[in-house]
Amino acid sequence: MASLNGITVHPDCRHFRGDIPCRPNKEHGYQCAGCPEYAPVQQRILIIKLGAIGDVIRTTPLLRRLRREYPGCKITWLTLTPAILPSGAIDEILKLELASVLHLQAREFDLLLNLDKDKEACALHDSIRATQKFGYTLHPQYGVAWPSNELANHKFLTGVFDELSQLNQKPYVQEIFELCGFEFQHEEYVFDTHQDKGYDWRALPTGKPRIGLNTGCGDRWTTRLWSDEKWLTLIGQLQQAGYAPVLLGGTAEDERNQRLRAATGATYLGTFPLEQFINLMYQMDGIVTQVTMAMHISIALQKPTVLMNNIFNPYEFDLYGRGQLVQPERPCVCFYRGTCKLGTSCMEELPAEKVFEAVQASVPV
Repeated sequence: MASLNGITVHPDCRHFRGDIPCRPNKEHGYQCAGCPEYAPVQQRILIIKLGAIGDVIRTTPLLRRLRREYPGCKITWLTLTPAILPSGAIDEILKLELASVLHLQAREFDLLLNLDKDKEACALHDSIRATQKFGYTLHPQYGVAWPSNELANHKFLTGVFDELSQLNQKPYVQEIFELCGFEFQHEEYVFDTHQDKGYDWRALPTGKPRIGLNTGCGDRWTTRLWSDEKWLTLIGQLQQAGYAPVLLGGTAEDERNQRLRAATGATYLGTFPLEQFINLMYQMDGIVTQVTMAMHISIALQKPTVLMNNIFNPYEFDLYGRGQLVQPERPCVCFYRGTCKLGTSCMEELPAEKVFEAVQASVPV
């Protein structure tokens, strides 16, 4: 507590802003003296998880454990993609830019969790003051990412040696929890459905289970792509069985989705900004997707997810008991590769029937 010109001020309160009035003052006219919403910060926690978007999403289960372990904490999260984070569950969301770095380096934290091996993230781990630090540091002699303690060794090693990554049997979220000194207890993601935004989805089919088909996978690992022929077969099987297929994707998938709609009559509403796309996915009863951002969103939305995987370690993905992981008939030889060594991706050996059966098992008609 401080007194400024005889006025009581609580800079330790979770609501206090310092540059503008806090929410309790703005909404109710409360001042710090006798404020019924006074919430003193017990622990100051900084999470550094910059990107990619999918990895940011699947780090959010940590929020549940941190709130449980430190009920009076204030959580600050530094990221490259603030819009993907649930603002109601995080006290302070900062984008990685000079202004954020300057003021973080002038502060002190009780707990700092750096979950990225980017050099800038590791440098921030080293330059921001904190009582306890977990994750990755910058090697002082060689300027590369390095484990800050033994808890980070496992996740570090699986990230730098393919052979160890292929042997790993821990899901990503479990690895992140253990890196921070916690035992993973299948905490769910923390995610905003954007259901309060009032989006109009009257064009979606009704009366049948909606199965969202995310037909793209980004341009980094194109070995994940499934051909139009496979999608056409799956769409036909779903329609015949009483499902309502809904095509999903971004601008990169727009042309393909228009072709698939023209050939099958499947629903396709076009492309949308991220928040609206998330809410569109929330309207689905199940999602079929490759390993891509839509997979992370689907799991975060707690949708039954049929995950088509080939080039990644299948143990990496925790579907939380909802949905199924399906893989090609032959083992993939292109672990974490963007192009296929054999010329034709093994995804072409994943039959539509196998995906269809996984949908039936995950979302009964």
